[in-house]
Amino acid sequence: MNIVVLAGGLSTERDVSFKTGEMVSKALRENGHQVILLDVFMGYSDKEENLTGIFDRSEEVSIKVAGIPETAPDLAKVKASRKDQSDCFFGPNVIAMCRMADIVFMALHGENGENGKIQAAFDLYGIRYTGTGYLSSALAMDKGMAKQLFIAGGIPTPQGISMKKEKRTDSVKELGLRLPCVVKPCCGGSSIGVTIVRTEDEFKSALDEAFRWEDNLIIEEYVEGREFSIGVIDYKALPIIEIAPVQGFYDYKNKYKAGSAVETCPADLPQEITEKMQHYAERVAEVLGLDTYSRSDFLLNCNNEIFCLEANTLPGMTPTSLLPQEAAVLGINFNQLCEKLIEISLNKYTK
Repeated sequence: MNIVVLAGGLSTERDVSFKTGEMVSKALRENGHQVILLDVFMGYSDKEENLTGIFDRSEEVSIKVAGIPETAPDLAKVKASRKDQSDCFFGPNVIAMCRMADIVFMALHGENGENGKIQAAFDLYGIRYTGTGYLSSALAMDKGMAKQLFIAGGIPTPQGISMKKEKRTDSVKELGLRLPCVVKPCCGGSSIGVTIVRTEDEFKSALDEAFRWEDNLIIEEYVEGREFSIGVIDYKALPIIEIAPVQGFYDYKNKYKAGSAVETCPADLPQEITEKMQHYAERVAEVLGLDTYSRSDFLLNCNNEIFCLEANTLPGMTPTSLLPQEAAVLGINFNQLCEKLIEISLNKYTK
């Protein structure tokens, strides 16, 4: 097949997306496909091109990827570096190249890639893509909305409130909250802008940090416990993985710096807890309509109470990412997993 692997964009997870895209592209080429790795924002060239036969030059025209920095990208610099300075999100030739592909593998993370906007545009253009559709992507991306759906669907989740920038309140007491609590952007990912607040003095700086990234926040109770993640493919939960940061919590640095966290799969849990947590992961997929693949994050406190934190509609896809590690326990290697995600994504176009 001719496949475009779409990465980059204007998300705080831009650099993470490139690494996913690079590894997926490599695997799909090894599987015999012609693959172009494309930055959705920068596009290909700075003008309209004759794209005839471009998949025959797929490796030549693909972007080259560096490692993942320890800090989030400066998106203002990214915008300023685009040659055409167009106000169109899609870079030059992106739509045309995606329409030429048999399918687009969505290697995007964070805003635009996971909030349903690109999926909606692709639906209108008749472009086939991997992963969940526009509505379910939007619901999962908005942590406030997803939390309400979790509650309605009987999925335990930490109690919390939403806050808009124009209605900012710096007093924990006025908000009726208790410390410690967690402050995080409503639609962010990779734990960027997330702070665990333990004192009143820390609360204001936590709001400052989160509002740097977004105008809408979630403030929720802090649940102390073990952290887990569960991939779900075609509504079936994979083995559970436990994530134990060597220091601090599972923030941006600990997620992408080698040796910063110990990841154990399958997680060492009693069978009853394992089955219950996997049930909740499948329930998340059902409630949000995540019909192809996803990954949900959970906490387990000292009383063995389970809390669902959020769902990820386009989880990281490098061989050492959480979802591939879980699939590997079932004997599915990375190349096979990439192929499987394409297969189940194509199925939705034949229904």
